[in-house]
Amino acid sequence: MSERRAEGTPTRRRGTALENAITDAAWEVLVEQGYNGFTYEAVAARAGTSKPVLYRRWPQRADLLIATLTRHWRPLDIPDTGSLRQDALTLLRTVNAERARTVILMRIQLADYFRETGTNFSDLRSRLRPSDRRAPFATLVDRAIERGELADVPRPERVVNLPFDLVRHDMLMTMGAVPDEAIVEIVDAVWLPLLGLPPHGEQAGR
Repeated sequence: MSERRAEGTPTRRRGTALENAITDAAWEVLVEQGYNGFTYEAVAARAGTSKPVLYRRWPQRADLLIATLTRHWRPLDIPDTGSLRQDALTLLRTVNAERARTVILMRIQLADYFRETGTNFSDLRSRLRPSDRRAPFATLVDRAIERGELADVPRPERVVNLPFDLVRHDMLMTMGAVPDEAIVEIVDAVWLPLLGLPPHGEQAGR
């Protein structure tokens, strides 16, 4: 579909520019109408293009959804402070500041998608994470092992990823950001002891 520049000269979106315009429009539709309203018709109309243009790129509605979420779900920077505790607190605070609204939005607006596909938020998060990128807390634990801060022993994935799961739970229960004291409690009173470290305050140099 043609657009006009400021000086009135027609132009046509192609390639990445067109796909970005479509996924931006798709995000707006998803936020406003949820998965039920996330249709090819609605997205095409919002993007100012046609349904065949969408079908050629994303044959299934789930394909368009994943492309849309991938564009708007920026991977988090993994902190490397030299301390497992500080890394965990920094990462959780970033999640709390940057992801609370999106996590809540996705849980609510994608409820029908999860029911339709038989998947859950964790499955979706795994699809959105680049294939060559480890889970953030697994990276933190690996670095702590390399520094000699943690023993190199097998740990269940559930234990490694527990801080994010607890913060996400609190976000969804309260429909808002998590108080910082709760984040500190999750790290100090729950996660570090599960990893085999003494409670914060009893660790040398902390």
